[in-house]
Amino acid sequence: MVQATVAINHKSRVGTVVSDKGDQTIIVAIERAAPHRLYHKVIRRTKRYPVHDPNNSATLGDTVRIEECRPISKTKRWRLVEVIVERAVAEVAPTSIDASLVNEVQRSGARAADEAAVAPSGEQAAE
Repeated sequence: MVQATVAINHKSRVGTVVSDKGDQTIIVAIERAAPHRLYHKVIRRTKRYPVHDPNNSATLGDTVRIEECRPISKTKRWRLVEVIVERAVAEVAPTSIDASLVNEVQRSGARAADEAAVAPSGEQAAE
């Protein structure tokens, strides 16, 4: 018996990961531009797709390619094909953030105390 090979064309989309909180699930937002029927202004429309990510490889902000597949759950009908662009993560040490935050709070507190000492109180200004 000869087995025929059939090429299946799946729908494919490129979008941005807007949520990666679920285990093996990401939410991908896909934006499209469509003209308004009456006024012909181009309007941006966004649709969110639950996508199966078996390796948890995509993170928030990544640009990904997704492909239509068999139903995986009640809402998941798309699977992750590839991560096209990974989001850039800032390399900042937590200790430097904490030290700068403490200095800023101390400066703002001292500035507020100086302004309160210089400004006249409400009772003296009324007399």
